[in-house]
Amino acid sequence: MDGPSPPDPRQVFGCRLGYTARQWRRAMDQRLQPFGLTEATWLPLLYVARGHAPMQQNRLADRLGIESSTLVRLIDALDHAGLVKRQTCGDRRARTLHITPRGRLLVEQVEADADAASRQILAGISEAELATALSVFEHICAGLGQERALEPVAGP
Repeated sequence: MDGPSPPDPRQVFGCRLGYTARQWRRAMDQRLQPFGLTEATWLPLLYVARGHAPMQQNRLADRLGIESSTLVRLIDALDHAGLVKRQTCGDRRARTLHITPRGRLLVEQVEADADAASRQILAGISEAELATALSVFEHICAGLGQERALEPVAGP
C-alpha cells in the first residue's frame, strides 16, 4: 500500500511563502536591532534615502503598500530619532520627507550589514534560482491585481 500522496504545491505555497517571509523579517529585525531599527522603520528610511528628490508621504505609503496613518507613526519615529525631517511644500497638508546626514550615515552602515546577511541567507542558491523566484513573485503580484511588486531596493 502506498503512503499518503504529497500535497499539491498550490495548496501549500501560500503558507510556505508566509512562513518564509516571517522568518526573513525576524532575521533582518535581529540584524537591525543594534541600529535601533526594525524592517518596518528601515524600509521607509531606505526609500527616502534612495529618492532622487524629496518624497511626499502619501507617495511613500503607496510604494510601501501601507496606509498613510501607519506610515505617519513610522515617520514620527524616524523624525524623533533625527533620521528624516518633514517639510511642508506649497499645500500645508502635503509634506515631503528628507533624509538627514545622520540618517544617510545610518543607511550606509545598515546596507553593508544587510548585504552581508542576505548573502549568508541566500548562500547556495544560484543566480538562476533567484531570478526564477523573483519572476514568480512578479506573477503572484500580477495575480493579486498589482501591476508589479515593490520597487527593488537593496537591503533587508
